[in-house]
Amino acid sequence: DSINARRACHIVTVEDPIEYAFKDKRSVINQREIGFDTLSFSKALRAALRQDPDVILVGEMRDLETIDIAITAAETGHLVLSTLHTLDAVETVNRVVSVYPPHQQGQARLQLAGVLKGVMSQRLVPRADGKGMIPAVEVLINTARVRELISDPKRTREIHDAIVTGRDPYGMISFDQSLMDLVRRKLVTYEEALAQATNADDFALRYRGIGRGDESVIPTSDAPVEADLEMELGGHTEEGDDADFKLDRFKR
Repeated sequence: DSINARRACHIVTVEDPIEYAFKDKRSVINQREIGFDTLSFSKALRAALRQDPDVILVGEMRDLETIDIAITAAETGHLVLSTLHTLDAVETVNRVVSVYPPHQQGQARLQLAGVLKGVMSQRLVPRADGKGMIPAVEVLINTARVRELISDPKRTREIHDAIVTGRDPYGMISFDQSLMDLVRRKLVTYEEALAQATNADDFALRYRGIGRGDESVIPTSDAPVEADLEMELGGHTEEGDDADFKLDRFKR
């Protein structure tokens, strides 16, 4: 809806099911529902490419054909948004590549590295005040270094380190950094954050101020409580954590 409000373009969505009916603002939006307007994500995606779209939203990429068409669409200049049920950015990259046959995975890595713009992941964590849940997030931006790591299967795990060190220059953030921010702001308890952390031992050290040179973030009684975290992220389902997937060859 942010694109709808800011850009004059054609947006096509493929959803299962349609959860929210968008109204045209600056953009023209066509929404397609699996089982009603089309038989599958892959068939709908192929049909969408014939409608001269600028932006394509694929509700979920579940199979090789859908993922392959989405990457091809991005290579031809379309902005493609989608979701995958994965735990974090590294698993998202591995999931996309793993659907290809082994002899095609090298080429798939090169294609993905060339078109990926970013990955946003979220985990819902119980709030400290007991009033619902709050998202801890991970954001990966596809920088020159990240492109190299995606292209090389032996270095894909280094993507996590690239996220951690890319916070200040690029606006990236890891799940553990996000959880630490929530603890600092008293929005999540330390115990809950530790249970959700990617690396619990490292998280505990950082919390006490003895990990990698970080300052202590043990909250004091007079520490200010900031406003709730507000982020516009993709939906989540009962199946688990989601990663929002953004493919686009060029910035527009």
